[in-house]
Amino acid sequence: MKAIVALAVCVSAVILVSASPSEQKSKNCNEVRTAYSSKGFNSNDVPNKGVYETDLKVCPQGFSCCTLEMEEKLSQQSRSDLKAPISQLSSNLQTTFTQRHQHFNQFFKELLDNAEKSLHDMFVLTYGVMYMKNAELFKQFFRDLRLYYASGSSAVHIDHMLSEFWAELLERMFRLVNAQYEFSDAYMECVSRHTEELMPFGDVPRKLRLQLSRAFIAARTFTLGLALIPEVVSKVSTVSASPSCVRAAMKMLYCPYCTGQVALKPCKNYCLNVMRGCLANQADLDTEWNNFLDAMLSLVERLEGPFNFESVIDPIDVKISEAIMNMQENSMQISQKVFQGCGQPRKELRSRRSTKDSGFPGRFRPYNPDARPTTAAGTNMDRLVADVKKKLKHAKKFWSTLPETVCVGDRVTQGDECWNGTAKSRYESVVLGNGLANQVSNPHVEVDITKPDKVIRRQIAVLKDMTVWLKAAHSGNDITYEAEDGSGEGSGSGCDSSSCDNDTDMYFSTPTPKSRINPNVRASSSGVRLAPYSLVLTLAGAALTLLISHTR
Repeated sequence: MKAIVALAVCVSAVILVSASPSEQKSKNCNEVRTAYSSKGFNSNDVPNKGVYETDLKVCPQGFSCCTLEMEEKLSQQSRSDLKAPISQLSSNLQTTFTQRHQHFNQFFKELLDNAEKSLHDMFVLTYGVMYMKNAELFKQFFRDLRLYYASGSSAVHIDHMLSEFWAELLERMFRLVNAQYEFSDAYMECVSRHTEELMPFGDVPRKLRLQLSRAFIAARTFTLGLALIPEVVSKVSTVSASPSCVRAAMKMLYCPYCTGQVALKPCKNYCLNVMRGCLANQADLDTEWNNFLDAMLSLVERLEGPFNFESVIDPIDVKISEAIMNMQENSMQISQKVFQGCGQPRKELRSRRSTKDSGFPGRFRPYNPDARPTTAAGTNMDRLVADVKKKLKHAKKFWSTLPETVCVGDRVTQGDECWNGTAKSRYESVVLGNGLANQVSNPHVEVDITKPDKVIRRQIAVLKDMTVWLKAAHSGNDITYEAEDGSGEGSGSGCDSSSCDNDTDMYFSTPTPKSRINPNVRASSSGVRLAPYSLVLTLAGAALTLLISHTR
């Protein structure tokens, strides 16, 4: 009997010694209960002591503080925990560029408002009643500029708009400086035909057309690019994690709970492999994302240099008045050339009006520079450009560095004191590269490299197309295109929604890919043809005003 008791004591001692430290610790699950409860779960789900669990699907089986029910709940939690840092980073990026877009858009619009007010105030003082009688012409000029900024050449072509403005201004001034004559509509058409050779406004119209065209194209395209960033980020960041990714996240984040080691953090390289597997599709966006940002940075340099919107719009009143003065000073020579080419007009039957009543009186008197508005939207171009360049550079490689951004700080640890997926030990596996192609041998996440995510592939196409727009704008060119149906009806987006008919601001909506268009894409502002290619056009969704043809 004594021998049997002695044998039992010896066996107990052997069992106690052979039990692993983790198994001994797991017998007390108090820490697990506290941690589990802090996640919002019922602490009663946690056993008081570790049990030998054979039904677990993700975490190691054996002595465990987890039940199958706990594992399922923690698996749901791991999905949220996986999404949280990515959502936070994405949200920060979205907010950053939504604000910059609003700043630029407001700035450009207020510059136009200030320029119109400055012209009105100046022309009231300089030209008086004659300006007031013709003020609608200048109001229409600024309405057209706003429309061009808001919706581009699809709604109003700047060459056509400016030609109409100068033609109308010439007709009104020609009648005023020759008030003693009567002119028929047919006669004024003849005058218009001779405008190019007469050059009544000097070289101002040509220079202004070039400056306005480049500045507006650059400003509009850049602002559209700013609006695109938060939209792409929103779509890409909401792509659902695969079941394999969620399983890997559960194993990495919460399987230490089951062993009773709630404070144990994943090994950094282990975390990197899991996140690179989960974010493989997002990482493939990085090449086109960086190309797009580089194109944005190149265009913003144009905005602060030769295509500076502020430097073109701010003195527009001076330029137009210079053109009017040129017409005034050369009115006799111009009129004689017109009479020679179009015939001698008939005298007015009613009494002649005085020069004071018939012409644009006086000389141009510019404002004191100190009285002119120098900023809009509470800032200026230099400040806006410096800020946005910094943000654009910081956003580069955002997608390829997401795993490193997530696997930092107190989320991970290194060395031998970390969770490697099975135990508290060093992580031995090689860290894989980014992107789908590198995930063939991912030890933790099953990634089907033959099935790229459709949402992300679409955003890659969107970025490619916007990059083409930006590069064209960098050269001072605007892209127009034709519908694929071969109708040949001018430029348009292929938008088939009723909302496309609304006169809305393109920069407050989502640039979304439309049906593939005719590959014969050309630059409209200068007539320079771009190389033929197949382009999936990105435009500003429902808010972009697009017309199938622009006619006035």
